[in-house]
Formats: sequence, structure tokens, C-alpha cells
Amino acid sequence: MKMTFKVALALSLSSLLLASCSSDPSDSADVETGKLSVVAAFYPIEFVASAIGGDLVSIENMTPPGVEPHDLELTPSQVSRLSEADLLLYAEGFQPALEEAAIQSPPGESVDLLAIPGLNLLKATEDGHNHSHSHSHSDEEAKDEEDSDEEMVNDPHFWLDPKRLILVANSIAKKFSAIDSDNAQRYEDNRVAFVAELNSLDQKYAIGLKTCERRMIVTSHAAFGYLANAYDLEQESIAGLSPDSEPTPKRLNEISKEAKADGTTTIFFEALASPKLAQTLADDLKITAAVLDPLEGISEGQTYFSVMENNLAALRTALSCN
Repeated sequence: MKMTFKVALALSLSSLLLASCSSDPSDSADVETGKLSVVAAFYPIEFVASAIGGDLVSIENMTPPGVEPHDLELTPSQVSRLSEADLLLYAEGFQPALEEAAIQSPPGESVDLLAIPGLNLLKATEDGHNHSHSHSHSDEEAKDEEDSDEEMVNDPHFWLDPKRLILVANSIAKKFSAIDSDNAQRYEDNRVAFVAELNSLDQKYAIGLKTCERRMIVTSHAAFGYLANAYDLEQESIAGLSPDSEPTPKRLNEISKEAKADGTTTIFFEALASPKLAQTLADDLKITAAVLDPLEGISEGQTYFSVMENNLAALRTALSCN
């Protein structure tokens, strides 16, 4: 699908260039507002694009509030609006429905944020065996992964690491400036301010999680590998990368034993997914179940920064951090 998507986008770009020479300017999606028209796949991408673009861009989030992004289904009108956008920002493989729609109605340009240089994507298995640490894997660990029968796939949840999100912000700012060069300085100013906020958040996490009694977090699905990687934590997930994946009895038994051995006090579940498995495991172990939000969506009145600070507080309590 990747090649097909790129070919479709290339064809779309060619036709748009031809049209720009002969068609009425009112055909352009952003003529009425004078703003750059951007489609964001889901909330964290929308948040970064809004921070960089400010009032210079018109952004549509394809994933409505309260909807699990993995399960996204687009309406015909959403598919149609894709072709009117100047730019699509997405994460390849995270929302197949969106990629299929972009083939049908290609936007002016698109950026796969998972392909940004230096992002250094983590690997995970679909069944929940995600062991992401801040240190680099040894040669022996790497060989064990290669020899495993479990298929390793890219973990797309980069936004839970503020440092990686800075790379994404830099890339989006560069793209906005390339498309709308007249406003390049304003995009750069916005980028600088936003990056300063992300650096501040990173410092809060680094300090807040530096001294804790435990380093292992048990989560309902494997969404927190980047957070664990960034702050010297170990993620053990009940299910895999998809919130809908079901763990095997063997996996549940493994998690239970590891939680007991570690002295785990909290099993984390998510706001947009069923807490049933996490709550059941917590009840069996006679410990607490609590929310750790992967920020795939957002509730009214919240922002990326407010949820990340809530997550930090939840982690500090669960891990008994000083």
C-alpha cells in the first residue's frame, strides 16, 4: 500500500500543478481563508501542527474526540475533504482507513511522520512483548529478537517522548515554511516557543522519575514504549500495540508473575479503551488500577501538556518516586 499511496500522491501533485496554471483560483481550498489547509490524522499530530501553524493554518483532525484512532472510519465528506487539503500529516500503518482514503482523494502533499530522519522508531510485537528501555540493546539481545518467532513491527507512539516530538515539530515547521514561504519566520517563531515547552516537559519527567522505588510499568496495551525508553523505565503490557488485541493465558500468567516479583502497585489502563483486563488483573493481584493516557485522543478541556503532567503524577504514585 505504501507504494500505491506515494504513486497516487505523485499523480495528484502533477494534476494540481497543471490545474494551477489554468483553473480559477477559487478552486483552491485555502483561497477563502488565506490559510494553509492541513489535515491531521489524530490528536497529537493536530496539536503539534496547531502549535506551529497558529492562526496561519486551518487544521482538521480526522479522528473525532472520544474515538480510538486505530478504529477510525471516515465519512464520505471526510474523504472528499482530503483532496482539498494542502497537506496531510499522518503516521503510516497506524490508521489504514485514512491511507486508503488518501489514495481515493489525494491531498496536495503528505508527510509520513514516522519517516522523519532521526526519529529512531522502536520495535514491538503485536502480542504485547514490548521491552523498551532507555539503553541500547546489546548484540545478544538484538540476536534474541531476530531469532524470535514473534514479528516485530514499528511502534508508532512517538509523541509520548517529548524529545522525539521536538523532531516532529521541527519537521512540520520546515514543511509549513516550504509550502507557505511568506510566513516562514512566524512558523519558526512558533516552533521555537513550542520546543521550549517540550524541553521543559522533558525536564519535569527526567527529574520526577529519576528516583523511584520501581522502574517497571504494567499497561493494558503496548503504547508506552517511547516513554519508557526516554526515562529509564520498563514497559510490560497485557496486550499488544493494538488496544483491541487479546492476550493469551500464557501472557496473562507472565504479567502476573512479573508484577508480583516487582512489587507492582498499579495496573494502568486507558481512557479510550476498555479497562476490563487491567481491572481484572489488578483485582487478582489485590492492587490498584489507574489511568495512563496514551494521548491518542483528547477530552474537552485537556491538552497534550495537561495530560502528560497527569501521566507523570500517576507514574510517580505508582512507582513510589521521591
